[in-house]
Amino acid sequence: MIRVAIVEDDKIVRQGLHLIIDSQQEFKCVGAFERCEALLKEVASLRPDVILMDINLKGGMSGIEGVKGVKKSCPSCVVIMQTVYEEDSKIFDALCSGASGYLLKKTSPSRLLEAIGEAVNGGAPMSPSIAKKVVEYFKRQDPPTAEKEISLSEREKEVLRLMEAGKPYKVIADDLHISIPTVRFHMGNIYKKLHASSQSEAVAKAVRKGLI
Repeated sequence: MIRVAIVEDDKIVRQGLHLIIDSQQEFKCVGAFERCEALLKEVASLRPDVILMDINLKGGMSGIEGVKGVKKSCPSCVVIMQTVYEEDSKIFDALCSGASGYLLKKTSPSRLLEAIGEAVNGGAPMSPSIAKKVVEYFKRQDPPTAEKEISLSEREKEVLRLMEAGKPYKVIADDLHISIPTVRFHMGNIYKKLHASSQSEAVAKAVRKGLI
């Protein structure tokens, strides 16, 4: 069972997320908080696998500060930011602070649940528009270099290109006519070859090295 905690200052949204998570047998909401400070007092004892964190909390600690606090208290906890914002600065501040994913609040319940599962399995779920901004950012930071010592198969490159476009595992599997476990198998090989620990890091390294 995947244990999920929520930090959201809007009561209606918070209750909605709680209901969505508890509606599935494989998920359990272990806590829903209005502020980061309340979560941080209990995160070590609650031991959530994933935390859904609002980025623009009213009053007290911000969501980005909350990510930093979570990573200090519970390094193994995976944090997915939820927001209405698409500004580059907020995206990269959150990711650099330790967030593993970044989803817009308009994300559908089914995609949200899928994203939580991806994050637990080492993925970095992002809304397509956010994923595009991340890749463009890395392209600007470091121009592509020639491929050196790393050889990706054509299938692995296909998987990475779809990851770059922000596609979830299920869509990638459908597009390539393969199973979701096969997508995970390819991602495992990609992580090893690129010495990456997350989806966003793998895509960024592949772009920088001119592999995709």
